[in-house]
This record gives sequence, C-alpha cells and structure tokens, in this order.
Amino acid sequence: MSKKKKNILEMTAIYTIIGIMFVIILYPLLWAVGVSLNPGTGLYGAKIIPENWSLVHYEWLFFDARSNYLVWYRNTLFVAISVSFLATFFVGITAYAFSRYRFKGRKYGLYAFLLLQMFPILMAMVALYILLNTVNLLDSLIGLIIIYIGGAIPMNAFLVKGYFDTLPRELDESAKIDGAGHFRIFFQILLPLAKPILAVVALFNFMAPFMDFILPRIVLRSPENFTLALGLFNMVNDQFANTFTRFAAGSILIAVPIALVFLYLQKYLISGLASGATKG
Repeated sequence: MSKKKKNILEMTAIYTIIGIMFVIILYPLLWAVGVSLNPGTGLYGAKIIPENWSLVHYEWLFFDARSNYLVWYRNTLFVAISVSFLATFFVGITAYAFSRYRFKGRKYGLYAFLLLQMFPILMAMVALYILLNTVNLLDSLIGLIIIYIGGAIPMNAFLVKGYFDTLPRELDESAKIDGAGHFRIFFQILLPLAKPILAVVALFNFMAPFMDFILPRIVLRSPENFTLALGLFNMVNDQFANTFTRFAAGSILIAVPIALVFLYLQKYLISGLASGATKG
C-alpha cells in the first residue's frame, strides 16, 4: 500500500471516529432542546424538531408561583462560586507549601494526597453525614460547601504542586533578596504565573455543584436549600408528575453559567496547555 493511500485511510478512520463521537454527544443535546420547546408536558408525542415550538416551559420555570427553579439556581450559583473561589485559594496555598518548603511530615502528606485520590467520596458519605449532623450543618449550604472544598484539596493540590515545581526557584530567591516575604512571593510572583492551572481548578470546582446529585441528596433536606440537580430530580420524580419537558428546559439552562465561566477562563486554559508543553 502506498503512503498516500495509507494517509487517506488514516484520515478517513480519524474523521469517522470524530463523526461518531459528534453524533453521540450532539444527539442527546438536540433531543433535550427539542423536548424543552415542545408545548406539552410529557415525552409522548415530543419531537426533536417541534412543529409548534413554545417557550412556555421556560416561562413556567421563571415566573410560575409553584416553581422553585430560581431558588435552586441561586443556591447552586452560591455554592459553585464559593467552592470555586475558596477551593482554588486553599489548593494554591497547600500546593505552594508542598512545592517550595521542606518540613516534617511533608513526604507523608504527599502520600496521603495520593491515597485519598484512590477512594471515591461515596465511601465517606456516612462519616460526612454524621460529622455534619454533629456540628449542626446538616441541611445547610455551608456544610455542602465545606465538603466540596475538603474533597477538592487532595487531588487538585497534587496537580497544582506539579505545576509549581516547574517554576524556577530563582524567582523566590530573587524576591527574598529584595526583602519579600512568603506571602508576597506567593501572591505577587508565583500566583500570576500559576493562573493557567488555577483556572483549570476553578473551572472544575465551579462545575461540580451543577453536576453533582448524590452529595446534595444526602446533605440537603429542605426544598428551599436544594441545588439544581436535586431540585430537578425531585420535580420529575414526584408521584404522578408529568414534567419531563420542564425538566428538559431546566437542564438546558444549567449550561449557561458553565459556558460563561469557560469562555472567561478560556485564554488561561489555552495558555496552560501551551506552557505545559514547553516546561520541563
């Protein structure tokens, strides 16, 4: 087989795989959008391209007195923003300490981070439930935020530490000669250089509360404290409920803040990929 034919076959196989994956990803999304625009309330008779499309379900979510969608959206945004900011801060501080300093227990701390990454958070659900109940943070958004932050530190700190290790230590030494302290070195020198990897951490931790269902299901009890995933599940899971089209409309709107944050952090994500390819 000639080299030209071999290249054609390789490109055909690549584009075929890409096309299949594109259909797998796009088809459910189109169905969700189509169902959300169908005027009915059930899946029976719903079409991917509705003949008489309507925004009635979006109007119901935002303006109907029986809808708690805005409350769920507000709760989720509060949790997502808090977790994204605080987790990124604590991850950055922790990674900086493990990367730049040698202290007693550092080695075992890194081993603990590796060990904690191996076990899913589901294994600790009972312990977390008891802990939150003990400190009166059960059915509280603050308790949910604390768990998200604690769960984000081990894996992300190990990741950010690897990035800090690629930054030359001469920067720290030069700053110390000029009289800079530890916090000034971190906030004014290393933190700006670590924006790409911290942007990745911030994005992942912002997305988590929008996508997670199991943890809010265990922690939250009151409807006024529900996040979007838990609220939409209960809405469609109620006995005799026939609200699949409203569920689809609410699910589509979840993507809006995630897309906005992704677009805002895109320049840092791209620069992170570029810098990661050149640093050794």
